[in-house]
Amino acid sequence: MNAEDSAEGTDETQGPSGGFLAKVGQQVRARRRAAGLTVQALAERAGLSRRMLTMIEQGSANPSLVSVDKIARALGTDFTSLLGNAQGDPVHVPERPVQVWESNTGSRGLLHVGSARVGGPELWEWTLQPGDHYDANPDPLGSEELFLVKSGTLVLTVGDRIVRLGPGASARLASDREYTYSTEGAEPAVFIRVVELGPEKSAG
Repeated sequence: MNAEDSAEGTDETQGPSGGFLAKVGQQVRARRRAAGLTVQALAERAGLSRRMLTMIEQGSANPSLVSVDKIARALGTDFTSLLGNAQGDPVHVPERPVQVWESNTGSRGLLHVGSARVGGPELWEWTLQPGDHYDANPDPLGSEELFLVKSGTLVLTVGDRIVRLGPGASARLASDREYTYSTEGAEPAVFIRVVELGPEKSAG
């Protein structure tokens, strides 16, 4: 098992939701075959192990969202396109948000809509239950996230810096490094998150 395999799926209390993983797996397999790529070839392009990619296609892996984005970019597309994001319609209204991330405490990350432009902004709504956290891997160089807290207290930890955001507070985060979301107090933290990834093909 290489570093990619051992780093992913170790925390069974949280991760991508089952429905999201099944949909992504089907899309990755279909797009890989349409591109005439073997599992090994796509795995090398994405910087993942063949074993991990096989498990993702089968919907049995627990990959980080960064790894899913690596695969999308290796296929010449982006994260939201794997979820059926419409590219040509000038007004795209999704039927419902996609629950991408969840934990066994009831925390969740909903992707509402993504840009038609590859790598363009994504609009998310997150809920973190008291005491819960989300540890993020670095996004590609130049990536940023914008936050607006609706309720509760969101705690952003980046290296040695800790920032607490209460209701109505906003912030910008350079997400091309490791960071953590967590909560403080007895109330869930509910926040809007806008993500825009940098142009690199893979994360650092």
